[in-house]
Amino acid sequence: MALRAFTHRAGKAVIRKIAVLSLLLLVASGCDSGTPLFDVKAVAAGAASLAPFFDESGGLGRDADVRSRPARGGLQQGDTPGLYGGTDEAAICDVEQLKRYLAEPRNDRKARAWAGALDLRTDGIPEYLDGLTPVLLRHDTLVRNHDYKKGKAVPFNALLQAGIAILVDEQGMPTVKCSCGNPLRPFEGDKSRISVSFDDGNEKWKGYDPSEVVVVRPASHELERIALVDVEDPDRGVERPVGTTGEEDTAFDTRKRQAVPSLIGTTFGEASRRLAGRGLAVAYGGKEPPPDGARVTASDPAAGAELRFGAHVTLSVVENTGRSGGGTTPPDPESSRPTTTPASSSSPSAPSSPSAPSSPSAPSPPSTSSSGPSKSERPASPSGTPEATSPPADSTPPPLPSTASGPPPSTRSTPPETPETTSAPPRTAPPPPTGRPASGAPATSVPATSEAPTTSAPAERPRRTRE
Repeated sequence: MALRAFTHRAGKAVIRKIAVLSLLLLVASGCDSGTPLFDVKAVAAGAASLAPFFDESGGLGRDADVRSRPARGGLQQGDTPGLYGGTDEAAICDVEQLKRYLAEPRNDRKARAWAGALDLRTDGIPEYLDGLTPVLLRHDTLVRNHDYKKGKAVPFNALLQAGIAILVDEQGMPTVKCSCGNPLRPFEGDKSRISVSFDDGNEKWKGYDPSEVVVVRPASHELERIALVDVEDPDRGVERPVGTTGEEDTAFDTRKRQAVPSLIGTTFGEASRRLAGRGLAVAYGGKEPPPDGARVTASDPAAGAELRFGAHVTLSVVENTGRSGGGTTPPDPESSRPTTTPASSSSPSAPSSPSAPSSPSAPSPPSTSSSGPSKSERPASPSGTPEATSPPADSTPPPLPSTASGPPPSTRSTPPETPETTSAPPRTAPPPPTGRPASGAPATSVPATSEAPTTSAPAERPRRTRE
């Protein structure tokens, strides 16, 4: 009996141990099945940093009271209309004062740490700051923040509350937290696997929703203007030129609807730019945006639908399969869209070099473009005629005996010493090449130095007035 009771107790103990081990293995396997959690520190609007680059009481920036807005998906491109907010009050960031702080000799070590965090040289700080634009966050936003400790910039993942004033660069990326001057870099983790800690005076703010947290990715091109929404009046939009602090803002009505342009056949990058130009945002499936060169196959809503400012258009794309063209995009059919594309791509029959003069001896239009493309020309229309791009010197007929009148004295001709051969017909000239007259334009019919349209210089970006 004693042996049986001992065996029964031992069996129960073994079963309990097995159950505990199984539970531990299950938990461990569940934790390892996904990516590890990313520790993130919450940074509330108006809360002082523990180790800032500069004292927050110095007036470098001022946060606002803004309720985080719902976002379509976790990733937002830097040119998304309405991603950031503005206000018509005094400047929210004192960029000139930050520039002075970083230039002071006593802050030399701090300036070197600040520049290093942003991959800059210290002598490039003033020019870099001149290209930044102050905005207000309209979403709780993940970034890579930096404290200043023991002479070094110490990075950490941070969740910045909506309403915090920041500086963004020419691709719409957060770069500086205004109130303390801390440099910012992109968050590189998985937003669905974050663990946010609310401490050190950063209380969990009202309305915080983990599903509304956003991560900003660079726009596919450098921006000239940023479309903001007035945080105090959402019906009022603000267009702010990049590199200005609000003195050149222009207002617009966010309630005005814009039609979705025709996007099928364009690249994802081009479609994103066209939508942003109309105040519309781009949406897509998946956790990461498609490559810029992916071709758009459909949009939802379709072309022609009228949407309010900031509304999203979902794009369906297919990635390129190595077709020739290197991922170039077709010309924009929307003539109202402000671009730098020349008008020469609007018609396949238009000459690719409209400013090149025609030769007096050229009897047909093809000779107007026989000078070929130059480095300063825009790309010709994809459907242009081959005669418009082939060098005329290589297309002259081979030297043959001719009974026709010789070429004009000013043109290059076959050397007179060329003997007649018995292989050619004795007294008949060969038929002219297709697409050229019998007395085809000689190689010098268009001067080699004919002027071609040069690419216009980009509009000079308004710069901040230095004090």
